[in-house]
Amino acid sequence: MRVSTRRARGALGVMALAAFAFVTTELLPIGLLTFIAEDLRRSRTEVGLLVSGYAVVVVLGSVPLTVLTDRVPRRLLIGATMALFAVSNGVAALADSYAVLAGARLVTALGQALFWSIASATVTGLFPLEVRGRVVALFSTGAALAPVLGVPIGTWFGQHFGWRAPFVAMAVAGIAIAAAVVALIPSYRPEAGGAARGSAPSRGRFRVLLAVTAVAVTGFLTLNTYVTPFLLDVTGFAPSALAPLLFASGAAGVAGTLTVGRFLDVRPVASLAVPLGVGVAAMLALWAFGRVEVLTVVLVSAVGAAFSAFATAVQSRMLQVAPGSTDLASAGVSTAFNAGIAAGSVLGGAILPGPGPRLLPVVAGLLALVAFGLLAGDARRVRETSR
Repeated sequence: MRVSTRRARGALGVMALAAFAFVTTELLPIGLLTFIAEDLRRSRTEVGLLVSGYAVVVVLGSVPLTVLTDRVPRRLLIGATMALFAVSNGVAALADSYAVLAGARLVTALGQALFWSIASATVTGLFPLEVRGRVVALFSTGAALAPVLGVPIGTWFGQHFGWRAPFVAMAVAGIAIAAAVVALIPSYRPEAGGAARGSAPSRGRFRVLLAVTAVAVTGFLTLNTYVTPFLLDVTGFAPSALAPLLFASGAAGVAGTLTVGRFLDVRPVASLAVPLGVGVAAMLALWAFGRVEVLTVVLVSAVGAAFSAFATAVQSRMLQVAPGSTDLASAGVSTAFNAGIAAGSVLGGAILPGPGPRLLPVVAGLLALVAFGLLAGDARRVRETSR
């Protein structure tokens, strides 16, 4: 399947926008929590479940939905997914009860589960093999920008025009993206895609990738989910400093995504190992020096860069070692990733009321170190087998 370079680049841009829209929608209730809770007369904890429950739905829905749609042409499937995204956000904007809002979020989460399972293979298959790592990085920039731009803008919009307004904006964006997908994504059956199969398939290495992903993401999210209490209670920042600090971490994540993209095609294992190593060092250093404000800013930014770079490298590596269909492999990676998000959130939540936020970075760093060890052990076994 061949397409023009211009059309392929246009498709890449549209898919990055779709990723931006999905992640922004996933995280919107965080910034709008107090407004939604007051309007629907629900507790903040219940509104918070709109985010954690979303991740659980993605975990449960990724593989089954990918299997059910494995023969649907990609243009039709992604276009329909974005149309469903638009409708569910429109319903969320009109929700007059918590139950309706939660139901709309569930439908959006199912769309996101399917989108992440098929998006990487769809967009990278339009480009030559030797540049696919860079394509993954550019595609991942859309997701990396969502916490930096999408959520703050959506929160500001909600503060000034009501919490429903950002969901209306997402619905309109979904319609526009669906139309662009139909115009730019070629119509082909999944097995005909350029990245329908792994370029260096290995069942063993794929299993290691899943384990490394789940453990590493659990570590990163143990800290990231509760980084605000750490910054306030341990470092001693004023609440007014939180927004700039979180923006710095998000901006570092975008930089990490773009930087690792330069190495994904030529150093795939190092592209996973180096961000993990940086994350381990930064999180353990936060435990040791988390009371020093200047160092904390640098270290929190390093954690943000490492996490985004690692997530991008996982997607690229999946396209290489997938033992069969890359769509199904991507669904597996998405499941492992979101399981790590949920596990990290639960683990951090258990640590917070007992030992307190001071312990978060050391637990997170040790988990990331375990993931690093799994990756290093696999690389060593491969070298010994080659010899």
